[in-house]
Amino acid sequence: EVQLVESGGGLVQPGGSLRLSCAASGFTFSNYAMSWVRQAPGKGLEWVSGINDNGDSTTYANSVKGRFTISRDNAKNTLYLQMNSLYSEDTAVYYCVESSSLKRGQGTQVTVSS
Repeated sequence: EVQLVESGGGLVQPGGSLRLSCAASGFTFSNYAMSWVRQAPGKGLEWVSGINDNGDSTTYANSVKGRFTISRDNAKNTLYLQMNSLYSEDTAVYYCVESSSLKRGQGTQVTVSS
């Protein structure tokens, strides 16, 4: 059974940084592309970033390009999202997603506020 557990969220001031992690289990992590999506209060899911199975290809939403970096450590079955220069508009629950099944974890809350 696919299990994805996000962590690393919290409260940060505008301009600050956070690093999200997603621990994966129950499937062969290194065989699958992964993504991060987010859901802001009162809004639908928004795709944020994706990475292929071996980590050598990444894509980003225009809203986060140049500020966020997705990466993965297949030896540790872990997906990461480094978020820099955070804006209040980045406030959301962030989920990691296994891109084939679209299964996601429980999410981690990121709040950007002074």
